[in-house]
Parts: sequence; C-alpha cells; structure tokens
Amino acid sequence: MRSSGSPRAARRRAVVRTAAAALSLAAAVVLTGCASADTSPQSASSDAPGFKPAAQKDGSQITVWADSTRLPSVQAYQKAHPDVKMKVVTYDGGADGSTYLQSKVQLFDRTGNGWPDVVFGSPTDVTWASRPTKPGATPFAAPLDDKLVPQATLDGFAKGSLEPCRFDGHTYCLRNDIAQVVLWYNKSLMDKWGYQVPTTWEEYQALGERVAKEHPGYLVGSVGDTNSHESYFWSGQCPAFDLVKPDTLRTDLQDPKCTRTAKLLDSLISAKAVTTKGFFSQGFAKDSGDKVLMAYGPSWYGQYLFKAAFKAPAKQIAAAPPLTWQGESTVATGNVGGGVWMVSSHSANLKASTDLVTWLTTSDENQAGAPTYPAYTKAADAWLANPANSGYFAGDVGPAFREAADAVWTGWSNTRFSDATAWSSIVLPALTAGKSLTETLPAWQQEIANEAKSQGYKVTTR
Repeated sequence: MRSSGSPRAARRRAVVRTAAAALSLAAAVVLTGCASADTSPQSASSDAPGFKPAAQKDGSQITVWADSTRLPSVQAYQKAHPDVKMKVVTYDGGADGSTYLQSKVQLFDRTGNGWPDVVFGSPTDVTWASRPTKPGATPFAAPLDDKLVPQATLDGFAKGSLEPCRFDGHTYCLRNDIAQVVLWYNKSLMDKWGYQVPTTWEEYQALGERVAKEHPGYLVGSVGDTNSHESYFWSGQCPAFDLVKPDTLRTDLQDPKCTRTAKLLDSLISAKAVTTKGFFSQGFAKDSGDKVLMAYGPSWYGQYLFKAAFKAPAKQIAAAPPLTWQGESTVATGNVGGGVWMVSSHSANLKASTDLVTWLTTSDENQAGAPTYPAYTKAADAWLANPANSGYFAGDVGPAFREAADAVWTGWSNTRFSDATAWSSIVLPALTAGKSLTETLPAWQQEIANEAKSQGYKVTTR
C-alpha cells in the first residue's frame, strides 16, 4: 500500500469494487511513499553546484512524465490551459521501488538531452534527484524555492510535509498528498459496547486487552502489512531512520521510544487483539474485515480499507486524532504514502513547468476531487468539503485529519532506500514464526544498518 504515496495522490482511483482491487489501489496509493531508488554513494554528495537555469524559451513545449493515476490531473490542466504546449508520457511513477526514472536521468545526463520538464515520483526519488548523478553534473530537480515558487505558497503546505523535498536548505519538490496516521474505529460497535475512544497509547492498550476478553476475535490493529511500522513506530517517534547529517543515519531500535512501542504491541499481539496478518493480505477482508474494531493507520484507510476492502456500511467508521503517550504533551504521528512533483533543472520553460506543478498540488480545482488527502492546507479544506471524501463516515473526519496532518514526526527521514524492505524481510517473517517484536528489534536494526551502508551512509546509534 504504499506506493504512490497516498491513494491518488496516493493514488486515485474511482471506485474499487472488490477487495482485490482495493488492495491494488491502496498499494498504488502508498506507492510513492515506499518506492526505493537504487542509488550509488556518489548521489549522496552534498557539493551540488549552485542552480544555473538552462537557456529559457517561454512558450516552448514541456514534457511531463506522470503515472496513470495522475494522468487525468495533467490532462485536466492541459484542457484548462490550452495555450501551454505539452507532451505527456505515462510511466510507472516510481511504483514498487522502480528506478526507471533515475536510470533514464543518468542516461540523459550522459547524452546531454532528453530530460522531461516535469515528473511525478516518490519522496525517495528526491534523494537522488536533488544531487548530481556524477561529479560536476547538474542535479535533475530544480530548487523550487529559488525564484520559482513563492515562499507564501511553500508556507501553505501542511507542517513538515515538504521535509522529504528539502536538502541542503533548498526545496526540490512539491508534495502532492500525504497519508497522515489517525485512529480509525467502528463507531457503531464502540457505542453498542459502551467503549470510549482512546486518546493515549496506554488507553489503546487497555481497551485492546479488554476487547480480547469481552469480544474474542475482534481486533484493534494489525502489524502484518509492509507499512505497519510506519503507523506504529513512526508515530511512536522511534529513531529507526533518523538522518542526523546528510550522510549519517541514526538507527537505534533500543531507544526507549522504540522499545515501549514494541512492548505495547507485543502485549496486544499476545492477547490476540492485534493481528500479525496484514489487513491487505489475501483473504483477510473476507475472513476478518468485519472484526476490525479499531485500526491505527493512514488517512486513506477510510475509503480504501474500510469502505472498498472491508465493505463496512456507511456511517459506521469514524476517525480520531493521533494517540499520545501519558505524560507527553507533543502529538506525533506517522505517514504512510504521498507522492511528489519535481521540475527539471534542465527545463527550457521553467515558467510553464512550475505553474503546472503548482496547480497540480495547490489548486482546489484539481485537489478537491483527489482520492487522497492533499498536502496543501487550503486544498485539503476543499477536499474535506467534498461529500465524496467525507460523506461515508460517521461524523466529521476533518478535525482528526487536520491535526494529524500537522503532527507527522519529521525525525523519520527520507532516505535513499525504502524503509519497508527491512521490516518486510526481517520483522514480518519473525512475527509469522511466533517471535515477539521486542526480540526482533536487534535484527531489524542490523538490517537497516546494512541497507544504509550499502547506500553510502555512515551509521550511528547516537
């Protein structure tokens, strides 16, 4: 589920008619968030030359690369701006860790031509696109804060949502959508059973253990999907992926904020209130979809998990703000997806290219009908006002979504490798084998360290 970063903007799809379709949709959605680029250590270089625009030719054709999900938005812009000459190319958009865009850019760098003017991609793509692919080369992505996008526009994005776009003090992309984590719950069942919606992790644990005793088989969460760690450990402010310097990654899963999250989940797994099966695993929706009382997960869960996959009736599912730990006043949450738009530094028509990415990410005209939550605050308000995005739920999801959008913890950094790989290859098999999260933390940390070193990072636990 994580690819495009969020369902349409984490991935937009019209109507998902089956659980299988919902799974594939969600995956595209998250896609951008999880895509990984196989970059070489050189791409980590921070000695990128200052931005020197190519010779400009206003009115010249711009080439736009977009995935199939974003294609309708680009076509809508073209229709609304007939004077802009555009060539639109559909590609994978970085889905499933594809390095197609990076490979093509490296080729264009060698031949000296062929670069697209605008591309849709994942936050991971920005880690190499903001750096020269070889010494002396110009980074592919243009620094949008350098006289291209007004600061007032950049300031209009949700707090922290542009962090994946920022390197060496510049902003190299505009965020299309975000997938902030909230607490989803079945309001009908909670009311029926007299349960109060938890506001702290401790209350969440206590309620989960109570549910396991009073209503065996019902669940308050899952840790079995490839992005479950982003919902729980990212939200728990666990320093698993913390870039303390551009070339140095801190990964310390013995930090108290990691171990407390693991212990809490181990308790709920032991009680059978949290499942080690993925919400999107084969057969789950059919066998257990109606047994999910609560789910801590991204904003797109409502439409793409509960509605499309689980087929929960309208007016049953509600969203609550992110949980906090007792004694802590800071609200922090994770993010499970979200795509980005970049403008090429080689573009001969930066004006048209910048106008396009600005319209795609900030305009109500485009974002109000997007399948997933826009990163731009005003566009998000328009999105929430659209009945298609809010009418299904039991109550107003706006307050929870808005609070979470500004609470995504920025200590979980955007790296040159996917954060999902180590979780999927080490943690999920261990859970399936009956091991606890707590005892698996050292192996998970080692795998993250190994991946980081292979990508040219120095690794520290401090």
